[in-house]
Amino acid sequence: MHLLILGATGPCGLQLIEQALALHHTIVAYVRSPQKLPEDVRANPAVTVIEGQLTDKEKLSEAMAGVHAILSALGPAVKNGPFHPANTPLAHAYELLIEVMKARDVRRLILLGTASMKDEHDKFSVQFTVLVSGVALFAHNAYKDVVAIGNTVRAADEDLIWTIARVPILTEKPEKDFIAGYVGDGKTGTRLARAAFAAFVLKELEANEWCRKAPLISSP
Repeated sequence: MHLLILGATGPCGLQLIEQALALHHTIVAYVRSPQKLPEDVRANPAVTVIEGQLTDKEKLSEAMAGVHAILSALGPAVKNGPFHPANTPLAHAYELLIEVMKARDVRRLILLGTASMKDEHDKFSVQFTVLVSGVALFAHNAYKDVVAIGNTVRAADEDLIWTIARVPILTEKPEKDFIAGYVGDGKTGTRLARAAFAAFVLKELEANEWCRKAPLISSP
């Protein structure tokens, strides 16, 4: 497939690129700072790099030409924590993205989310209650933006086939094994390797097992 990857310069985005290329997909990496991509990615003939902002409708449309699906690793930067802007910029970016997708007739979107995006299938979990409450308290603007992303995607027209891959605490471990379920289901845990996040996304791209659903993904 021909894929548009957002958040491509971050750790999860780079995992998406690496694993997508290994599966022989072609990629458009839409980035603000192309120099942050590794040289081998920029030089790969299967990768097209387009520099642009998430607020630039024309550039987004250009990046989406001929694309079959969009994989997004966008999320508030952990290092910014409480300094994340208060005006939910990522949720607004998704509003524009979905608008451009409709114009370009691109229907599939798989995106990174967190347990802050509650789901009707979730059950009570002490661990996740503590984690989410901590984020809401100490990084409130980031929490608010993440929740707004979930609401924005879920409110989109039925033409949009979305999957929100909600993640717990991300790690740098190389393992790609994962469990997909819901908060408090007795199966999922509080850690997930970034490599496993990418593995889930690329499996879901082919399998379409979680369309219009928001599973929690964790390491076994």
